[in-house]
Amino acid sequence: MITEEEKKDKNIFKQIIEENWEDFKKKYPSYNKPYYEEVIKKTLLCGSEQGGYTEYRCMECGQGMRRIPFTCKSCFCLSCSKVYTDEVVSQVSKMLRSGMKYRHVVLTIPEQLREVFYKYRHNGKILSELMRTGYRCVEEVVGTAVKRKVKIGMIMVLQTHGRSGHYNPHLHILLTSGGIKEERKEWKELGYLPFEIIHTKWQYHLLNMIREQVPTKEMNKMVDNLYKLYTKGFVANVSKGEAPEKAKGLAKYLAKYMASPPISVRRIIRYDGETVTYWYNDHETKARKEESLDVLTFIGRMVQHILPKGFQRIRYYGLQATKTYEKWSQVIKEGLKNFCKAVQGVYEVIESRNYRQRYKESSGKDPLKCPFCGSEMKVWKIWHPIYGVIYDEEKNIRQGKYEKYSKPRDRGGCTLRGCTRILQISMFSLSL
Repeated sequence: MITEEEKKDKNIFKQIIEENWEDFKKKYPSYNKPYYEEVIKKTLLCGSEQGGYTEYRCMECGQGMRRIPFTCKSCFCLSCSKVYTDEVVSQVSKMLRSGMKYRHVVLTIPEQLREVFYKYRHNGKILSELMRTGYRCVEEVVGTAVKRKVKIGMIMVLQTHGRSGHYNPHLHILLTSGGIKEERKEWKELGYLPFEIIHTKWQYHLLNMIREQVPTKEMNKMVDNLYKLYTKGFVANVSKGEAPEKAKGLAKYLAKYMASPPISVRRIIRYDGETVTYWYNDHETKARKEESLDVLTFIGRMVQHILPKGFQRIRYYGLQATKTYEKWSQVIKEGLKNFCKAVQGVYEVIESRNYRQRYKESSGKDPLKCPFCGSEMKVWKIWHPIYGVIYDEEKNIRQGKYEKYSKPRDRGGCTLRGCTRILQISMFSLSL
């Protein structure tokens, strides 16, 4: 069961935003836009009845009742970060291919270019180009390794923050263990990945991209200087061996590297109305480090990671794209059989969990079990802050919706068929 102290921790981020958002917009007017207002409003209403709710009632004894507020399920909301992580893991697990092994590759950008990406953070075009450039770079590296052009598969996630919450865009990639030689229509297994050439290849592709996207004299000068400064290329990391082969292990792997929030709620140590103090594990020293910021700087450090509206931070390239995989699936399966003797099982699809499942997991109690008679409570009403009442079981009963299911009893009563499903509805993106 969630303790009062844990509830307090979950609300501290909302308190910080609610008390200081208007002052923040005055100081940083670039964030005074409808899109950011929508994200902030979702966060502030998250978990409160003012943001909408589903009401459950016991159809047996008529006494049990519980209202479950909507949550925003946003990666920006620190209270919803665990839910967001579960959704990411579930989404990616559905795209893992039977018998395939994956390598984890990380592509970073130098500190000098982070300011350029920060400047254009409100425009998703340059971030999209970053992801496409990452795909082209790794595909070329793999082609070099196997000495011919091959079509590979990638699951790519854009991450915009480092451990301290600073703006630091980089790419996390799950790379398939091989690829398709299209001219021969056969599978080519990737044995050794020449990680030493990734650094210079990534530098070449990234700098060409940024020169095209920002065609200025200043950028040309910066690119020339970066070639001189980084003679061995940019930092790129390749994991030793493959990513975990089982879905549950891979789920933790993904959550650790791909879906973590800039700063989790548990890392906020204190807030005194003017200053926020939090901790993080320093990347170089591996030691815990505390940092104190004035509250407006802290908010800025958080909202800078809100991606442009509609931006897809998880993308699938090559053989990981559904249509491409369907085209080559038989060739892949035959190739994996020849290489591995047989295709070893499939990845388990990790289903996303609803409120009831998460609540039972954390507390050991069923939130929809009637506290009076023990029966399962059913959906009674759904209220949305914009659309009002969008489901009303009482109204259905009064209008005689269930009369055709009625069964006469000795006392003249009837049996009602109530709604049994748990409905999860977004606070602001409902389509009617």
